[in-house]
Amino acid sequence: MSTFKAPKGTYDLLPPDSAKFLAVREAIAAPLRGSGYGYIETPGFENVELFARGVGESTDIVTKEMYAFETKGGDRLALRPEGTASVLRAALEASLHKAGNLPVKLWYSGSYYRYERPQKGRYRHFSQVGAEAIGAEDPALDAELIILADQAYRSLGLQNFRILLNSLGDKECRPVYRAALQDFLRGLDLDEDTLRRADINPLRVLDDKRESVQKQLTGAPLLRDYLCDACKAYHEEVRELITAAGVAFEDDPKLVRGLDYYTRTTFEFVHDGLGSQSAVGGGGRYDGLSEMIGGPALPSVGWALGVDRTVLALEAEGVELELPATTSVFAVPLGEEARRVLFAKVTELRKNGVAADFAYGGKGLKAAMKAANRSGARYALILGERDLAEGVVQLKDLESGEQSAVGVNEVVAELESRLG
Repeated sequence: MSTFKAPKGTYDLLPPDSAKFLAVREAIAAPLRGSGYGYIETPGFENVELFARGVGESTDIVTKEMYAFETKGGDRLALRPEGTASVLRAALEASLHKAGNLPVKLWYSGSYYRYERPQKGRYRHFSQVGAEAIGAEDPALDAELIILADQAYRSLGLQNFRILLNSLGDKECRPVYRAALQDFLRGLDLDEDTLRRADINPLRVLDDKRESVQKQLTGAPLLRDYLCDACKAYHEEVRELITAAGVAFEDDPKLVRGLDYYTRTTFEFVHDGLGSQSAVGGGGRYDGLSEMIGGPALPSVGWALGVDRTVLALEAEGVELELPATTSVFAVPLGEEARRVLFAKVTELRKNGVAADFAYGGKGLKAAMKAANRSGARYALILGERDLAEGVVQLKDLESGEQSAVGVNEVVAELESRLG
């Protein structure tokens, strides 16, 4: 028994469950790869200021949840709590926006870290797949990303999720709404921290999950009533494009995102089978983020979908993913010469794309066949001294129990034919 355990709020991904997580990542990425999005990978830690400026100094992520530390060289770094700021930083640093082909379309997959109170569906280390379209202000891009996320979830077999949609306005109309909301919030019975948050970013108070706060927000002014004509027209086109694609959504005038950089389109994917942690993903437009972190004006839009929560949503619906067999053929040698011959056959099968494994450690027949059954393989190859003398190998169907002798030199072709 090891004296070490996974840190609180984290977990280990182990077979066979880990195969589900890989399948979810692949399903989310597949529509993106078919829509012009290229893969990007950024470091697991960044300069603290990148998140302070981009995510927002008043957010819980920056003030309470970020893992920040100082290096031996005196640099202030943080484990990345989200992906968008890192991806945009990398795109700016590499001048991808200057290549003349906007938008720059990128997708990513990785681990993120937040110091939160652990519970089911909320961890201190979690996995996301995300997508960003950088450098274009176009309602079709917003719609494209929502449609691609819906496509990914449908391909997994998920049905009981909802898409919530709203507009957060822009630099023209949001300040007017901001002032009206602040006036409303100052009249409520809120604690000092919440009042301070209302002064810095009042929209974040709308996202407060505490029931004592939510009760008081009845009658709060709604952003949709303050949208300028340009934002109204933009949002209506997003809605029309999503509707035309056959994607169902719900207008949610109270929906806000917990990060400061969002503008205009904002959306969230929620699953009612997950309890309090119902959001499985979300995103929106962030037209001012590039300038916040020192770049040029690059209107952009993106999303991140939680792999952990998507797996929980699949379990809540009882969806069983069709996962490829980790092993199709299991080789059982009896004796040293058989070991040499079968190992060569296993190597040949693998080169030909057949998943094959081997009874290592000199197991006897009984123990080796138990291992073959546990492996999930469809076929076992059994080779003993008599078989060697006759130039054959015993091919056993582990589902039906049928067994037949096949020539050693023909067995690879025979397995390829049977496995299709």
